[in-house]
Amino acid sequence: MSASARALFIHVRGVVQGVGFRPFVYGLATRLGLAGWVRNTSSGVEILVEGPPEALQRFREDLPRQAPPLARIEGITVEPRLPDGLRQFEIRHSQAESDTYQLVSPDIAICDDCLQELFDPADRRYRYPFINCTNCGPRFTIIRDIPYDRPLTTMARFTMCPRCQAEYDDPRNRRFHAQPNACPECGPQVTLTAPDGQVLAEREDAIAEARRAIMAGRIVAVKGLGGFQLACDATSEEAVSTLRARKVRPHKPFAIMVPDLQTARRVGLIGPGEAELLQSPERPIVLLRAHGPDSSPPEGALIPLASGVAPGTGTVGVMLPYTPLHYLLLEPAPGFPPALVMTSGNLSEEPIAMENDEALARLGRIADLFLLHNRGIYARYDDSVWFVPETGPQPLRRARGYAPFPVRLPFRGPQVLACGPELKNTFCLTRDEYAFLSPHIGDLENLETLEHYERSIELYERLFRIVPRIIACDLHPEYLATKYARARAAGSPETALVEVQHHHAHVASCLVDNGRTGPVIGVAFDGTGYGTDGHIWGGELLIADLGGFRRAGHLAGFPLPGGAAAIRRPLRTALALVEAGGLDASAFPALGTLPAGEASIVRQQVARRLNTPLTTSAGRLFDAVSALLGVCGDTTYEAQAAMELEAVAAAGDGAPYPLGLHEESGTWVLDWRPLLEALLADIRAGATVPTMAARFHAGMAAGIVAAVQRIAHESGLRTVALSGGCFQNRLLLGWTVARLAAAGLEVLTHRQVPANDGGVALGQAAIAAAMAGP
Repeated sequence: MSASARALFIHVRGVVQGVGFRPFVYGLATRLGLAGWVRNTSSGVEILVEGPPEALQRFREDLPRQAPPLARIEGITVEPRLPDGLRQFEIRHSQAESDTYQLVSPDIAICDDCLQELFDPADRRYRYPFINCTNCGPRFTIIRDIPYDRPLTTMARFTMCPRCQAEYDDPRNRRFHAQPNACPECGPQVTLTAPDGQVLAEREDAIAEARRAIMAGRIVAVKGLGGFQLACDATSEEAVSTLRARKVRPHKPFAIMVPDLQTARRVGLIGPGEAELLQSPERPIVLLRAHGPDSSPPEGALIPLASGVAPGTGTVGVMLPYTPLHYLLLEPAPGFPPALVMTSGNLSEEPIAMENDEALARLGRIADLFLLHNRGIYARYDDSVWFVPETGPQPLRRARGYAPFPVRLPFRGPQVLACGPELKNTFCLTRDEYAFLSPHIGDLENLETLEHYERSIELYERLFRIVPRIIACDLHPEYLATKYARARAAGSPETALVEVQHHHAHVASCLVDNGRTGPVIGVAFDGTGYGTDGHIWGGELLIADLGGFRRAGHLAGFPLPGGAAAIRRPLRTALALVEAGGLDASAFPALGTLPAGEASIVRQQVARRLNTPLTTSAGRLFDAVSALLGVCGDTTYEAQAAMELEAVAAAGDGAPYPLGLHEESGTWVLDWRPLLEALLADIRAGATVPTMAARFHAGMAAGIVAAVQRIAHESGLRTVALSGGCFQNRLLLGWTVARLAAAGLEVLTHRQVPANDGGVALGQAAIAAAMAGP
């Protein structure tokens, strides 16, 4: 090393392990003639470089600029050092550190290089279903602890053969320190079994037999990255209806998988946003609008999906293959279906099955065959779901490909555990400026899901070295997440418990999603949230920041006869709404389908307020109108009635129905009665259902904007945050945003986390952290 040499010690934070970062650093340093070393630690990557000042400056500039595509650098610190006289650059063994943490990469879809090798007959990994490299493959689902090294993953049991070991040890190879690295000689293998576990075929024969079974109309359980999926021919009415019956899922849409983007265009409408998501390394399910009856897709004839794939929604969830096993399973061939149903491997509302024995026990009455493998899964991982409204891409469910990468908080705060809501549960842990939102957990309504929830919290706390001193939860005393939070806080005297109102959490989630702290006018429209007055809220206009809120407006309340019974059966809510509005129920033909005895009970409940809570829920109002128009009077999954109403409205047009707006005790109230009267007038006039559905949506958007404008005038606030599941309705979201923007208001919508309850834990965590102070 020359006398003019200098040295730099560099620490890099972010997703910089398991993504080829160390070989990148090795290559950059050696090209610039620098000596030194690089190593993983429990907090990131450390680098020492020695050499001429000009080369060191170039290294500092190129380090973030040329980093591998999957790396996400969150911070770089640089310290000058005296040179040690090192003569070469090397990659050193990882170093564990106490009380430090690093960001963990999500699982990533197979890269183009591995995909090319997968189908190259000359390659030694030809048709090997577990091919991967530092640019792709499993990450989060196989990690037991950090640092991310093979002994701390579920790949520890597989000893690499000499050729794989040579790749693993070579800094110039793209499989250098690829922890899942393997080949047919030394790595995991697939096996096809019967439901009783009897082995029917192995290796490539197992995949071939699974394909033949799918062609014959059978259902195959496939072990994926984070659990099992159930696959069948998406064009077969019999196969899809059989899967629905066995899975006990009468109507909730299934996702499908197709081999490529060209085939996806034959299923639904794809714009630039949808195409980018479908082909991204994250490979989520993307909700596509279905082709119309006269559509002519550019890539060929429409694919005749079975009617039971996504009934009544006007959309279909589509994803492309993201593992080598998927590509082999969906390989186009004469007679093989162009699309497969690929849905979560579970009975309705249970967690996805994760390991082989568990799947055989839980899915044995659903699947005809099981395509298993022997690579362990350490963390369950559902597929992510996105859609692309006019306002830009938004997640509906955040899991594979995105979690556990954190959302950046607009402040540095304490370590917090936010336990999330009851439905679409996620939890959130915070440390420093990061909020680690969990993958989708599901509805916390049974023991299996609660156990999955508790194990997932333990994993996150271990990976990110978090010991929460604040626990946040919902106000609702009966939610399992709230009970978990209270019990855990009670068992730890030094831990504070913070209870957060549901809709305040929604608005806070949208704020953090946009890097803001408020105050804003928050519009939180959803199905259910426990209010500070003990009533069921759901159509809320709040003046809010992360430190608190004031209820500035809401929908007028209406009765919910039977509570949960009315949610499952919107006809009950519809009748209660009509009765509360003083209208003639006999004028609504759809209410005639409600049995006389049940109608009598509903009327008595409403009149006497027997088991009939009041609600301001926008979601329940959508349900009621859906039932009144004869679209959906009974539901088997959450938001079914509203989703089917949106699908009908997409074909309609018309002026907005009026929503009344008046002030009560300093709070603006959106009155649904004028809307209901206008709806009845249209029914009597013989208006079409699509027209009435569209006018309802337009009326809701216009009513929201009118109320927001009043609140903005009084408060001086000019920024509006939209959150809650109702704003996953393309029509309501698009029309509301357009009207707010036309009124000169800034509009914040979700971009990183769902607007539905899947984002509530983020808001809870941010509120609790903000209340605690720095």
